[in-house]
Amino acid sequence: MSKKQKQMLVRIIVSFCMLVVILVTEHSGIMEKHLPTLLQIVLCLIPYLLIGYDIVYKAARNIRNGQIFDENFLMMLATFGAFGVGEYSEAVAVMLFYQVGELFQGYAVGKSRQSITAMMDICPEYANIEIEGTLTQVDPDDVEVGSVIVIKPGERVPLDGVVIEGTSMIDTAALTGESVPRSAKPGDTIISGCVNGSGTLKVRTTKEFDDSTVARILELVENASSKKAHVENFITRFAKYYTPIVTIGAVILAIVPPVCLSLFGQGELGVLFGTWIYRACTFLVISCPCALVISVPMGFFGGIGAASKIGVLIKGSNYLEAVAQMDTIVFDKTGTLTKGDFCVSQILTEDMPENEVLELAALAEGYSNHPIAESIRTAYGSPLALERVSDTEEIPGCGIQTCIDGKEVHVGNAKLMKSLQIPFTKSQSAGTVVYVALQRVFVGSILITDTIKDGAKEALADMKQVGVKKTVMLTGDRQETAKEVAKNLMIDEVYAELLPADKVEKVEKLLSSKSEKTHLAFVGDGINDAPVLTRADIGIAMGSMGSDAAIEAADIVLMDDDVRKIASVVRISRKTLAIVKQNIVFALVVKVLVLLLGATGYANMWAAVFADVGVSVLAIMNSMRTLRAK
Repeated sequence: MSKKQKQMLVRIIVSFCMLVVILVTEHSGIMEKHLPTLLQIVLCLIPYLLIGYDIVYKAARNIRNGQIFDENFLMMLATFGAFGVGEYSEAVAVMLFYQVGELFQGYAVGKSRQSITAMMDICPEYANIEIEGTLTQVDPDDVEVGSVIVIKPGERVPLDGVVIEGTSMIDTAALTGESVPRSAKPGDTIISGCVNGSGTLKVRTTKEFDDSTVARILELVENASSKKAHVENFITRFAKYYTPIVTIGAVILAIVPPVCLSLFGQGELGVLFGTWIYRACTFLVISCPCALVISVPMGFFGGIGAASKIGVLIKGSNYLEAVAQMDTIVFDKTGTLTKGDFCVSQILTEDMPENEVLELAALAEGYSNHPIAESIRTAYGSPLALERVSDTEEIPGCGIQTCIDGKEVHVGNAKLMKSLQIPFTKSQSAGTVVYVALQRVFVGSILITDTIKDGAKEALADMKQVGVKKTVMLTGDRQETAKEVAKNLMIDEVYAELLPADKVEKVEKLLSSKSEKTHLAFVGDGINDAPVLTRADIGIAMGSMGSDAAIEAADIVLMDDDVRKIASVVRISRKTLAIVKQNIVFALVVKVLVLLLGATGYANMWAAVFADVGVSVLAIMNSMRTLRAK
């Protein structure tokens, strides 16, 4: 509980004790017999101002700023009216219980925020740099790319980098929700925000702090609440019109019935005004839209918090809402459904030794950072004399054209060979095939295989269980490889040998064929997936191994790249929406019922307090269930 909440609790307790004394003296007749009216008002004003001065101040400030119709204004108007008709203790009670509801709301929102704002604790306070043999703590913002930092046991990793010395276990729970630590050894990539275990590590930084994993996560967390769901926008618009309507309704209720009844001889105008002003004040208290305005955003906030607990960042409640209506999910293959750990498994040649074919491919791919290029270089295993290479040109979606020792070399897929009209022997093996041509003569092919991710098959089955009707895979890989992966994972549709622009075109077609009430999600991890992630209704990116562009373009980020968590997000989303709808229906039904009773004189201020504070508290408690969504 915050300091402000503790102060509010003290105000509530003191005001409640004073109210109890007032109620006892009222009901025993002591106050009416022994105290003049003015003194009774003063005695009731003390607890009223103690508990409600901030509400009156906010209402007055908002009126001055032209923002008249809000819950502060309604509470001030209703309690002032209660004082005006002589219901002093009820005016105090209404303000007191309203503040009890506000305190409960603040506490509940705090609990909901904890699961998200715990992410803020991942922000490192310093980085250790060795200067003249002495470790010096510096601000992570001041560390340049390529610097060597030292991470002691128990310290938080301040910047992304590569381990150059030392071994340790890294706790990634704060980022990924994964409880099992990961090992870190020389050559391994390490990301900021994780906690170092028992070993000391030396890390060469690869990114500035502003571009690091932890900085991106913090930005996502801070912006998550700014993107509202359709239901939230509806409630905001509803409250905008609802509040002035009920205020005008209360004024009409206070004036029209007593005037009409007086004209028809049904009582004295002064007495009638007192009765109907009381009913109008009760009407105002009941009509306060707190339950809706508070519980709906809080329900979505709780859902985002529940997702963050399992290592999934959702950039706004609108995306959480969209996931509930997702019935088509499209996957990129490499790095999403497969590990992306490529290795050369076969080399087929045409009148040239295998090592020479591999050398040509390794030299041609010498400057590429693509995983397939890295696997070819790894298989070659020897240092590359890149000075032998010149005039290298990448042909998008096809391969590479270059000169090695002055001779023209082409390395790429079947499309490249066909476009150059080079006769070649097509491989029928499942895997990625790189064809090599020297002086426009086919000399061999290299088969590179990838493995399906652990849990990918389970993830696809889970998605079918939660109601996803269609699964699709898009890849730039060969038809044979793509069909083999799709068959193993039981994917409904597969499209292979696609360029990045082709992927966008396929997603466009899928979007045009789906129902307006349903949504399509795309899951990817590469730079070339960014356009598709942006175009899909819901873009889901891999946060651990994904590119910066993909994470920036995505709406949902899986921090540990585990596609099994997509089904979990769908479950959380649907539970969140169900709870939000329960709150809306419950709040509206109770309010309409008690409003009718209040307008006809069957509900007093105490019933009004239940309709406002009671319904708000119950709706808030219901919203908190989203935090326990599994």
